[in-house]
Amino acid sequence: MSPRQALELAQALRPAIADERVLAAIASIPRERFVPHSQRRRAYANVALPIGAGQTISQPLVVARMLEILALRPTDRVLDVGTGSGYHAALLSLLADHVYTVERHPELTERARAALDELGIDNVSFRVGDGWDGWPDHAPFDAINVAAAIGNEPPIALEDQLADGGRMVAPVGAEEQRLILTERAGGRLSRRRLEAVQFVPLVHGDRDA
Repeated sequence: MSPRQALELAQALRPAIADERVLAAIASIPRERFVPHSQRRRAYANVALPIGAGQTISQPLVVARMLEILALRPTDRVLDVGTGSGYHAALLSLLADHVYTVERHPELTERARAALDELGIDNVSFRVGDGWDGWPDHAPFDAINVAAAIGNEPPIALEDQLADGGRMVAPVGAEEQRLILTERAGGRLSRRRLEAVQFVPLVHGDRDA
C-alpha cells in the first residue's frame, strides 16, 4: 500500500473537489491495487488506464466528481454499474452503507472482488450480469453510479430502481458525452446536464454480440 501517494492524489484533486468525505476516501484507497502490474508506476497519475477486457479504470478526477455529485450519505444503499477494476466500488464502500456492483466480464469481477477482499472491504456485493438491467432484487437504491457511457438516454430500468430522493450519475451521449444527474423526488424524475467526459461504452446484451 502507498498511503503517501494516495494522500498526494487526494491533495492534487482538492482544487476541483469540495467534498471532504470524497477526498478522504481517495486518500484511503491504494489505486495501485486496481491496475495491472504493468500500469502500477502510473497508478496515481490523474489519467484513465487500461485494465483488460477493453475496459479502463477511470481518471481519478472524474471518479471523485461522480462521487461528489451523488452527495452520498453513510446510510445510503448504492448500485454501481460497471464494476471494472473495483476502484469506484471501493470508494463508494467508504461513503455509503452497502454497495451492489454489477459487471459483465467475470474476469474483471473476480479481480475486483480479490482486491476488495485484500483491503478488508466487506460491504460490497458483486454480480456478473448486464448493467443495463441494474440489480432489481435489491432495489430501490438511494444512489446509482454508472461508470460507462450509456448512449443518449439513461436506461429506464435503472431510473426505475431509484428510491424517492435517490440520485443517479451517468455519462450520457454517443459522440459527445456529459455527466447527467438524475434525481427522483415525489415520484418525478429530473435530469441535469453537467460537465463533458469520455467513458468506454456500457455494453448491452450478450457478451459475444
